[in-house]
Amino acid sequence: MKKDERRNSKKAGFTLVELLLVVTILGVLASIAVMNLGGTSEEARIKATQSDIATIQGAVSTYEIRTGKYPSSIDDLAKEMDGQKGLLDASALTDKWGTKYSFKNEGGGYFEIRSAGPDTAMNTADDIFNSKCKAAARQ
Repeated sequence: MKKDERRNSKKAGFTLVELLLVVTILGVLASIAVMNLGGTSEEARIKATQSDIATIQGAVSTYEIRTGKYPSSIDDLAKEMDGQKGLLDASALTDKWGTKYSFKNEGGGYFEIRSAGPDTAMNTADDIFNSKCKAAARQ
């Protein structure tokens, strides 16, 4: 009877090889999950920046309606006007990578709002911008 007990006690636990195999598989799965989630955050930043640009675009149009002219710089949108709070908070003037948005008045009602994008360098292929929008006509 002692031999049967010894055989059963040896089969009751996991071997070192089995434990190492499970740990390795869990490590590979964790690596895949982290890699997949890493790209999602960059896409989220890009979408949020596009949304911010649309908000800034609306603020530029509101500024033009209030003052009769376009802002000379993006900072004008955060400044107090006629005792009223600025159209945007100063923190809204930087993109999701911490780079300040660029504003360029093209003339004739056209203006461009540009983010440097993920590489934080302006005028490169990954820049995000509003395609030189023409302001809404006054009614």
